[in-house]
Amino acid sequence: MVAEAVGAAGMTTAKLRRLVLLLGDQLSSKSVAFEGFDASCDRILMVEAPEESEHVPSTKMRTALFLSAMRHFAQELVARGWPLDYLRLGTHHFASIADALDDALARHRPGVLVMAEAGEWRLAQATAQCCQRAAVRLDVRDDLHFMASRSEFAEHAQGKQRLVMEAFYRRMRQRYGVLLEADGSPTGGEWNYDHDNRGAFGRAGPGLLPKPPSFAPDAITREVLADVETHFGNHYGSADAFDWPVTREQALEALNDFATYRLQDFGRFQDAMWSGEPFLYHALISSSLNLKLLDPREVIAAVVAAGEAGRAPLAAVEGFVRQILGWREFMRGVYWWRMPGLLTANVLDHHAPLPEWYWTGKVQMNCMKNAIGQTLSTGYAHHIQRLMVTGNFALTFGMAPAEVHAWYLSVYVDAVEWVELPNTVGMALYADGARFVTKPYAAGGAYIHRMSNYCSGCRYKPTVRVGEEACPMTVMYWDFVARHAKRLEGNPRTVMMVKNLGRFDAAEVDAMRRTAQRMRDEPDAL
Repeated sequence: MVAEAVGAAGMTTAKLRRLVLLLGDQLSSKSVAFEGFDASCDRILMVEAPEESEHVPSTKMRTALFLSAMRHFAQELVARGWPLDYLRLGTHHFASIADALDDALARHRPGVLVMAEAGEWRLAQATAQCCQRAAVRLDVRDDLHFMASRSEFAEHAQGKQRLVMEAFYRRMRQRYGVLLEADGSPTGGEWNYDHDNRGAFGRAGPGLLPKPPSFAPDAITREVLADVETHFGNHYGSADAFDWPVTREQALEALNDFATYRLQDFGRFQDAMWSGEPFLYHALISSSLNLKLLDPREVIAAVVAAGEAGRAPLAAVEGFVRQILGWREFMRGVYWWRMPGLLTANVLDHHAPLPEWYWTGKVQMNCMKNAIGQTLSTGYAHHIQRLMVTGNFALTFGMAPAEVHAWYLSVYVDAVEWVELPNTVGMALYADGARFVTKPYAAGGAYIHRMSNYCSGCRYKPTVRVGEEACPMTVMYWDFVARHAKRLEGNPRTVMMVKNLGRFDAAEVDAMRRTAQRMRDEPDAL
């Protein structure tokens, strides 16, 4: 059983030197918030707040993972003998972390509130306002989990209107000496092996896949699952198949399993998709990284070591390192560089509402049914399913970025706003323009057909652009190109889209656009 709150709400306690606020995605014993911690005069506060699952309608699986990991970590803190107020759902009346913090500051009257940087603008603002109301000094410390600090990234971005991830990635490789030769040149002679990492399975499919490790719910997680049903029973998705790492030991097991059994084929098949196979060769450690159960340095070290031992090709190793040392750190920097403007970014002026089937998976498009179905049952979809299936369709359909952002933040177990928002609004939806991506990631049904078997058995045909069998992916793609032709023809990376549209005669373009509008008017019929 995880420890309950040690001081009841409303009780006055002796004044503390420090109150340490620990958020649900800061579950590291090496957190910078614990530096200088003294159990004789300091205290920790952790809060299970309904608002964290309701400010966006978090799915049951996502909520269950956060709560289970929090309770397991709280148990470790108690075992260490550190004073802890753990406010568990159903045992307090606070709707939000801010409400609980207001009460804790009034009761404990600490000299200072200490915390590592929050992963959300919303929580950073809320905690600062709490301290201002209570006249308590706030000590926000750089989160040393990350390999590039916010100030370092701000220096990198200073004076730039547009950022390119590749330049940042190379700078990080050089700074940390990752995959470099003695003379500073990249291992293997190239910085980027992305051209080797775009393979599809072909008609035969992936064959026999290595099964990821299983993490059956223990007593703490079973209590969490019951609490989720009690407090959030009307939320979407299911936690019945809960099988995610919730402790550091489990996260390390997941990392070792990936480096041993799946990394070798991760690179060439990282973009491939296959019906009924949600995990394929992917690492399944992003949630552990984002909860801080794993450190990115140890992840990079494990992957590089596997390559050096001959267990994985360089293309796979470099491709994975690029995701951690490059894209993950870049997204975090971009988030704080562009906030709060990212929340309202919408340069394409898209306002269509999110279809209900994004929340239920009840759609006839086989690619969407697979990607959304596995998302709702497991809390997971890999990066191409997110970018080129659910995100691609949201982009070309013209969905409102804020609604799509809320969906992504709600449904994925690894979703924390610092990483989810720039990936969704900036990359998938191009809503921030070319500030940190080079083009809109738009594609038709041909891409889905090439990279998966989703089109097999689908009622729609990827090459059909008009009529009852017209593929919505394809129709929406051409409509998107037509609607935004002026913007696209001004970008050398997308000018061919407009030129290819010009291959169709005016009557066919008009028919495609009328088909697109019909689909947009009746999304529930798709």
